[in-house]
Amino acid sequence: MAPSKPLASDIQPVENETRDRIITGLVTAVPFLALGLAAWQVWGSALHPGDLVLFFVAYLLTGLGITVGFHRLLTHRAFKTHAWMRGLLAILGSAAIEGPVISWVADHRKHHAFADREGDPHSPHVDHGGGWAGAMRGLFHAHLGWLFIHTQRGNKERFAPDLLKDPVVSWVDRTFLVWATLGLLLPFAAGWVIGGTFFAACTGLLWGGLVRVFVLHHFTYSVNSLCHVFGRREFETSDESRNLALIAIPTLGEAYHNSHHAFPTSAAHGLRRRQIDISALVIAAMERVGLAWDVVRVSPERLASKAL
Repeated sequence: MAPSKPLASDIQPVENETRDRIITGLVTAVPFLALGLAAWQVWGSALHPGDLVLFFVAYLLTGLGITVGFHRLLTHRAFKTHAWMRGLLAILGSAAIEGPVISWVADHRKHHAFADREGDPHSPHVDHGGGWAGAMRGLFHAHLGWLFIHTQRGNKERFAPDLLKDPVVSWVDRTFLVWATLGLLLPFAAGWVIGGTFFAACTGLLWGGLVRVFVLHHFTYSVNSLCHVFGRREFETSDESRNLALIAIPTLGEAYHNSHHAFPTSAAHGLRRRQIDISALVIAAMERVGLAWDVVRVSPERLASKAL
C-alpha cells in the first residue's frame, strides 16, 4: 500500500542541480534545432531513403528499449528474461537518452505510488493553479518542466533497490554516457556506410540520432502529459490517467495509459480488441522464442471488475 503522503526519504537528494539542468537543456534544445535542419533538408530535396530507414530503425530499437525494457520489464516486472537480454534492453533504453535506467525507473515507480497526488514527479494536476492558465502550466510541467527540477524525483534506494543490487542493470546505469554516445555515433557510422560520404554520415546522425531523439522524447513525454488530461477512461483508477488512441502507435502502445494504471504489471497495455500495442506484440514474440517467460496477463474477470 502506497503511503498517503510523500516522505523526505522518497525524494532523491540533489547532487548538482545546475549541471543536471544544463545537460537536460542541451538534450532538449539540440534535437529541436536538429529538427529545423531536417526541415531544411527535406525542403532542399536532400533527404534520402536511407535517412528515413535509419530514423525508423533507431526509433523502434531505442523506443522498445524504453517501453519493453525500462518500463514493462524493469519498472513493473511484467515478464522475466535472461540477464543478457535484460542488459540489452537497458542499453537500448539508455541510447534513447531519457536518463540513466535506475533513475528512470525510480521516477516512474514514484509516479505510480503517488499518481496525480502530492509526490507525483510529473502530474499535470498538482499545484499548478486553476483555470486555463493552470491547465497549461500543468501540461508543460508534466511534459517537460519536471525534468528541470528535482523536488519530487524518486529516491533510488527507496524505489529501485532491486536494480541497485542487479549487477547487469547497475553496470548499464553507471555506463549510461557510453550508450547515449553510441546511440548517436552508430547512426553517423551507418550513414557513412550507406551513403559513402561524410555528408551522408552527417544526415545519418541528423535523422537516426538527433531527430529520432526529439521525436521519441516528446512522444514519451506525451504519456506523462496528454495521457493524464485527454482521452478515454476505460477502467476505474484513483488518478486521472487516460487512454489516448491517437498516439498509441508512435508510443508503441504506451498511450493506453489508463489501462496501464488500472493493471500496472500487465505486459500488455492495449487490453481491448483493435488496441494496437506494438510493445506487447514484441513481448509475445519474445515469449514464443523463449526469450520471455512468466508474462503477466490480465484475466477477463479482472478486466470486468475495473471496467467503467
